[in-house]
Amino acid sequence: QVQLMESGGGLVQPGGSLRLSCAASESRYSIYGMGWYRQAPGKQRELVAALAHGGRTNYLNSVKGRFTISRDKNTVYLQMDSLKPEDTAVYYCVADRANWPPRELWGQGTQVTVSS
Repeated sequence: QVQLMESGGGLVQPGGSLRLSCAASESRYSIYGMGWYRQAPGKQRELVAALAHGGRTNYLNSVKGRFTISRDKNTVYLQMDSLKPEDTAVYYCVADRANWPPRELWGQGTQVTVSS
């Protein structure tokens, strides 16, 4: 069973930056799309950013210009700049062998808290 292993969450002040990383446990596993969802307390889970093999991307409107998704084989990164308190949420890595946006495999989640 392929697992997604996340790292990089934490506490940051407004205007600060964080970088999330997520790696699939099997480097030879063929993954089409990878990305990040987030879920804040009392809110629905939403797609933050996704990146497909070949370059197709999808960003949540509220993070465009502030977040950047990138990928190296079966590892995906989310660079988050100019963070705002409303970015506070649990961030989940996601990967998919065929579907778009990705939704097949999920990480355990990492907490991002933006607060002064």
